[in-house]
Amino acid sequence: MFTVTELLEPVENDLETLLGDLRSLIGAGHPILQAAAEHLFSAGGKRVRPGIVLLISRALSSSGELTPRHRRLAEITEMIHTASLVHDDVVDEASTRRGVATVHSRFNARVAVLAGDFLFAQASWHLANLDDLDVVKLLSRVIMDLADGEVKQGLFRYDTSQSFETYLEKSYFKTASLIANSSRAAGVLSGCPADELDALYQFGRQLGLAFQVVDDILDFTGNDQQLGKPAASDLASGYLTAPCFYAMEEHPELKALIKTEFNQEADLEKALSMVRSSRAIPRTLELAETFARESRESIAWLRDSSYKQALLELPDFVLSRLS
Repeated sequence: MFTVTELLEPVENDLETLLGDLRSLIGAGHPILQAAAEHLFSAGGKRVRPGIVLLISRALSSSGELTPRHRRLAEITEMIHTASLVHDDVVDEASTRRGVATVHSRFNARVAVLAGDFLFAQASWHLANLDDLDVVKLLSRVIMDLADGEVKQGLFRYDTSQSFETYLEKSYFKTASLIANSSRAAGVLSGCPADELDALYQFGRQLGLAFQVVDDILDFTGNDQQLGKPAASDLASGYLTAPCFYAMEEHPELKALIKTEFNQEADLEKALSMVRSSRAIPRTLELAETFARESRESIAWLRDSSYKQALLELPDFVLSRLS
């Protein structure tokens, strides 16, 4: 199976350029914020989201070339993603991400919140300067969705009465909206017709949902290094994900443990063993595989190229994180 670096190889040079451009876009004048941004952009992220924008942009181009507006869209996508991570880390009180100290643990929570706000503001400014109202609407929606997803996640902690649809909606807001809407935006800048724009959106939406569902499986099966955070931290925090919902169907007594917020010492371990001994993980894997298949199918119409091939292999890469 490919690594993400190998998958993104067709746009490797574009991503190198993107990193340099991001540093200059953040600009001087705010030494602490600039230090925080530098720290973020050098933290060794995989750059999957801007990579997808660049791959789609080149796949849609008759010459395979990128326009400056497509490059800027990829940069804005990475800014929005990075800003959301900074805020997530503050809310989750995470001390590291991908083995690197988070902004609030390296500086402080105030600087982290301001750095996230600063990046969202920068993204909005550069978005407005693309002078394309449809793209502005798409990416503004993403910023709203990210906030909405974070609020919903907090509101529904330890709530066993929430529906599976609520979980999927929250997953869309937090993970899939950015990939879906930036994929569609790349098509808008390429002048694609409505049916192709819908297909690009569907590709990003289903890929994002597959990614989130795989993450939710890894919370129960992965190790700290794979996850970039402590294993079982979602369940411990009261965030109910697909494996939890499926396990509650088989073990109704799991609901009582969750409702009492694992207040007895062995409660969390009991809950984990219920999830792991049920059919919850295999059923969640089937859900991820469905999303991955739908993602692949939605871009079959793209003309053949190394960029299309990389996009088609992304859903399998997402699933391969479990092997």
